[in-house]
Order: sequence, then C-alpha cells, then structure tokens
Amino acid sequence: MRVLGLETSCDETAAAVVSDGRRVRANVVASQIALHQRHGGVVPELAARGHVTALIPVVRAALVEADLTMADIDVVAVTSGPGLAGALLVGVNAAKALAYGLDKPLVTINHLEAHIYANWLTATGTPEPVSAPAFPLVCLLVSGGHTELILMTGHGHYTHLGRTLDDAAGEAFDKAARLLALSYPGGPAIERAAAGGNPDAVALPRAWLGDNHDFSFSGLKTALLREIDPYRLPAEPTLDDSALFPEHRPPIFRAGLPVADLAASFQAAVIDVLAVKTARAALALGARNVLLAGGVAANAALRARVSAELGAQAPPGSTPPPLRVPPLEYCTDNAAMVAGAAYYVLRQGGQAGWEADIHPRLALVATGAGTDR
Repeated sequence: MRVLGLETSCDETAAAVVSDGRRVRANVVASQIALHQRHGGVVPELAARGHVTALIPVVRAALVEADLTMADIDVVAVTSGPGLAGALLVGVNAAKALAYGLDKPLVTINHLEAHIYANWLTATGTPEPVSAPAFPLVCLLVSGGHTELILMTGHGHYTHLGRTLDDAAGEAFDKAARLLALSYPGGPAIERAAAGGNPDAVALPRAWLGDNHDFSFSGLKTALLREIDPYRLPAEPTLDDSALFPEHRPPIFRAGLPVADLAASFQAAVIDVLAVKTARAALALGARNVLLAGGVAANAALRARVSAELGAQAPPGSTPPPLRVPPLEYCTDNAAMVAGAAYYVLRQGGQAGWEADIHPRLALVATGAGTDR
C-alpha cells in the first residue's frame, strides 16, 4: 500500500510517500522558519499563505524522489488536526482534490497520532526495516504544542496518563529562548546554548505535582525570567516595523548574563521531570517499549536522560524496557509520519468521506480495538 501523505498543520509544508506503514519512499519538507523567524514565532496567516504556494511543489518533489507517478498512489492521507485552522484547510482541501481526482481513499490523520507512528518508520536509505515497537508501550509525546504521556495497548488504542497543565515542553523552550535572546525555533537554540553551560549552575525549580503523571512548566519559565531580570536593559527605539510589536524585539542585556549556564539549567529542569515521570509510568504499567515522539524528541539530552532513568528506576537484576526514538528527520513535523499512520488507521476502517473537515483542537482518542497488527 503506497500512501501519499500531506502535512500542513503549522509551519512546515510536507509531502511523503510511505509503503505499508513502514518503508519511507520519499519525504520532502519545505520549512517556513525564515519566514517566521523575525516575528519570534509562527504567524498563522503567513503560514497558511506559505502552504498555498509550497504544497504542489513538495508533492511533485516527493513523487520524483519516490520514482512514482500519481497513478501509482493507493491512498491519500492528510493531517486534519490539531493545528492552525488556516494551515490545516490548505492541506485538507488539497488532499480531497487529489483523492477525488485519483478515485483513491482519503484518510484524515490526527497530528498527535502521526508523531507516535513516526516510531514505526524506517529511515530513508536503511536496507531493512527495524522491528515494530511492542505493545503495551508508553509514549512521551513532546512538541511545541503538546506534552502528553500515553499508554498504547494496540494500534488505535490509547489511554492518557498525564499531560501538561499549562505550557508544553516545546513551548517552554521557545519562551526561554526568547527570554535569553536566542534564535527561533527555541528548542534547538536552547540545546546549542546548553552544550556550553553547567546544568547545575542555576537552581531552577521542578514541578513534580505529587505522584501523578501531569507536567507543569509555567513556574519554571517565571523562575528563569527572575534570574534574567537583573541583567535586562531598556529596549532601544527602532525604526523597523517590529516597533509595532515590542514583544518581538530581542531583549538587551548588560554584560555578564550567563546565557549558557541558564540554558543548561533550564533544559535540565525540563528534562528531569519528563524523564522521571516517563520511566516511572513505564515501569509501573509493565511497558515493553518506551517511545519518544514530537519535535522535542530530537533533543539529545532528553533521549539520554530517559534511557538512563529507565535503568535507574528498574528493579535490581531486571532489564528495563528499551527506549525507541524516531530518526531525527521524523521527530519534527513531516509527512512521512502522516502517511505511515494512515496505513494503520485505514486498516482499522478509518477512511474519511468527502465531508471531512479540519479540527484545530483535535484530541487524541481511541480509534481501534487495540489489536497488535
């Protein structure tokens, strides 16, 4: 089954072709980072317009990379939510037109579910597919808009264990990067700055919230702001249009701000809570695998910390469940994860009708009976 996947939920315009939910034949992403960088974050209207101009070229590029024609495609899949409404509309309407014109099934995909299924993909150029993750599994989904801990007992069968009560982990990284006058996107910028810092240099809080599986990062962000405030200088007047939006101006600091130490301490505070709670849940529930998913899963320190915490919390003499992480190219938004997820959704009877619509606030809910297929 060759699935053409489209992804336009936020600021990446992507198309991909995946065979049988595992083998990536093509994966093309047109990034809008340069478009949004000067604003310090994604501007929804600009994102939607960017998708309009980029989508057909990335579809054509994906078909060329896969050495296929449109006639070779068996299924068309697209992200229908959650995401930015205008951005989603571009992808869903394009997918409907392609599926209708080709007389092929249309599958609409939950963006969160797609991130999870990135763990089933085999990276382009890999000669043999890796084994599929084993159920039951616990997945930590961490991105700019979502931080959720999920138990998955089979394809389409999910139980929410915990979620952020305020900022998502990726959102917290973005806000911390803005506070430190680092570049956008914030997650990679914080990771780069942290590489030269001491994670124990600044005592930042961890919100443990008792024994539950929920997360909170708003207090950590406030604590970072308090550490930075003594170094902040008044913003200088500017003649460019960012003067209309003072919050988009990079802050100015007096000499001596320990950016690397603050970044390292902030990153450690976020990762500590994510890793400890993920390992605790996985071991308590008897997970056979632990998955990371979402853009923040690309963070090398998070990967290492979760793996170490699984070993530290496992009972003496026992073997902790192995950690599975998607290849880096499938952690951030892409269409291969959409096409891969569509294979399993379609096998659960998830074909969409022509009335399919966007769902900007779509939640992750159980869609199947939880069978291991």
